[in-house]
Amino acid sequence: MSQKTYNIGNLDCANCAKELETGINKLDGVQSASVNFANMTLIVNGEATFDSLKQRTEQFGHNLSEQQSTGQKKPGIKQSRGGIIGFWHYLMGREDTRLAVIGAALVIIGLIVSVAISAETIPAAIYTVALIIAVYPVGKKGLNALRINHRFTIDLLMSIAGIGALIIGEYLEAATVVFLYSIGEALEGYVTNRARDSIGALLELQPDNALLLKDGREMQVAVESLAIGDNILVKPGERIPMDGKVIKGHSGVNQAAITGESMPVSKAEGDEVFAGSINENGSLTIEVTALAENNTLSRIIKMVADAQGRHAPSQRMIDQFAQYYTPAVIVFAALIAIVPTLFFGQPLIAAEASQGWLYRALTILVIACPCALVISTPVTVISAITRAARSGVLIKGGAYLEASGTIEAVAFDKTGTLTEGRPVVMETRSVDCKTGEICALCDDVLALAAAVESRSTHPLAQAVVNEAESRNILNRYAHADDVENMSGRGVKGMIDGQQVVVGSHALFDSEFEHQGDLCNMVKDAEKRGQTTMMLHDGERVRGYIAVADKVRVSSQNVVAALNERGLETVMLTGDNPTVAEAVGDKVGVSDVRASLLPDDKVSAVETLMQSGKQVAMVGDGVNDTPALAAATVGIAMGGAGTAQAMETADIVLMADDLRQLPFVFNLSRHARNLILQNIVLAIGMKLIFLLLAASGGVTMWMAIFADVGMSLVVTLNGMRALRYQEKQISESAKPQLATAK
Repeated sequence: MSQKTYNIGNLDCANCAKELETGINKLDGVQSASVNFANMTLIVNGEATFDSLKQRTEQFGHNLSEQQSTGQKKPGIKQSRGGIIGFWHYLMGREDTRLAVIGAALVIIGLIVSVAISAETIPAAIYTVALIIAVYPVGKKGLNALRINHRFTIDLLMSIAGIGALIIGEYLEAATVVFLYSIGEALEGYVTNRARDSIGALLELQPDNALLLKDGREMQVAVESLAIGDNILVKPGERIPMDGKVIKGHSGVNQAAITGESMPVSKAEGDEVFAGSINENGSLTIEVTALAENNTLSRIIKMVADAQGRHAPSQRMIDQFAQYYTPAVIVFAALIAIVPTLFFGQPLIAAEASQGWLYRALTILVIACPCALVISTPVTVISAITRAARSGVLIKGGAYLEASGTIEAVAFDKTGTLTEGRPVVMETRSVDCKTGEICALCDDVLALAAAVESRSTHPLAQAVVNEAESRNILNRYAHADDVENMSGRGVKGMIDGQQVVVGSHALFDSEFEHQGDLCNMVKDAEKRGQTTMMLHDGERVRGYIAVADKVRVSSQNVVAALNERGLETVMLTGDNPTVAEAVGDKVGVSDVRASLLPDDKVSAVETLMQSGKQVAMVGDGVNDTPALAAATVGIAMGGAGTAQAMETADIVLMADDLRQLPFVFNLSRHARNLILQNIVLAIGMKLIFLLLAASGGVTMWMAIFADVGMSLVVTLNGMRALRYQEKQISESAKPQLATAK
């Protein structure tokens, strides 16, 4: 079964996307189809032809085009022009609004004719023609939705209302209502596109071309033509076009667009750089490490667009509500027209049309449009997720955005999260050492441990390897064979036919007999907040290595800010209790849980959730995968350039900076508040106007203005999330002074 992606044009609202999705899923050859309202794309699984998909899309009033596979560029997301000129271009680019504008011109002509001559027949005829022209695309969409999806849509309701007004002699109002509806829908779509532009703006971060170095020459080439291993030159002031590794040069690089970091980061030979960042002051020769479609910027754009298409819980609730709301309003309107007429002798059509019950029923149909309610959530989600991406935070969907605003407890991994994740060896001791100082016997313990740990990527292993390298003893022993990681306990491997084990004090207490003096030295090191690894060479315990990981300054500030807000903060670590307590006390978490295996971390998260709390787990996105998955929201550190971290968690802090955490929670709360405001405004206004319409206090003009106006209000209110600002927690701020909005 093949999968294809297409671009959709003229997709104004989430409800339109839902109707189109339902219609396409009914086509022969379509196994499944999904429409992403945020980036205006259609994904189809199955063997349906493009022509059949295009025809069905056009039946619902939209356009369909095949998506070009040009790596980074996605035609479905593109910048729209702003202002009156931009809106005019948007109107003229759509068949329905072009016809509506023609209808409006005829209405104006009709008004002029009615002033110039006393006859009513000619203006009425002009208004009728205007209505027919304007209602044609609207009615066609409504009838197709009824025929294909068996649903009453707002397009059909507006068509009925317009034709009904024509029947009762309200010619001007009939034509004007349909015109205003079409223009209102277009205006809603235009404003929503402006929100989408914030995604499209990411596309501008990557240059179209790069300067390729080949055979001693510099050649301007398209970024899509570059291959892994190619060398490119980036001059001062230029954007870096591809992910890569610096092989020559030194410069400061502004990574704000990728990680949210405000200050340039120094880059030299061997350092990674990301597509979309800006080379500030020196020329860099870079070896390409990822293709255009797979680089960090491309993954960010894809994830942001995909995230905006995932429905938030409130949006799913509203979509379900809307399925019953529109039919219910139709029944209500029918009862308004029929009951007073049949049972109370009230006029169906009065001399003054607005006093007749048919007119009131038609007005209710106009008011029934659920657009404001349906658009209330997705525009806010689009804006908030894009705002987060601008600050180097990837939120992978509306569900995680909303859930982040409800968090009551935050569980932190220790290594690489609360600490810098770059531990260093503080002490090496052999049981045979007589001096108490580093000696050849101590070096031999380190060299033997490094031979096993060189096969591991764990930060503690890297500390051992780095220290051995600095002492020029890294290759004293051959690298171990048959290396096996003992999750949370240590590592073992074969060296010269002997099984060498490097592991925790707890492991050695249970499995390897060792001297009391050695045990006391290990305990003393642990009391100083150091992590110890003991070594068995296959015959006896040879000694220990003590490693310390520096606590991030930002950890203290962030934890203090979270504690101040009343959130429970918990540290989960596989380290021993002594080391864990020392780090926990320094950071300021309210609870420390130590000596945890990965499964134990999952249990700890589940226990917090069983107590009724919404829990966020913050970890490295790889080792803590089970706990991240178990939490209400999993948050990974340091996603820039790390595909695993970007794929693992629900939220990724691209800059590897905990100071982004309070921003995430506060932005989420802000977005939840905006969604609630929009829902209350939309439903409240509908109720008020429905009651007024039933009592004859509202004309169709007022109803359509209220509907269009409310759709714009909730759209603009939701877009406030794009402008959300929060004062960054200072790296040097005292923890007790850390505050947040």
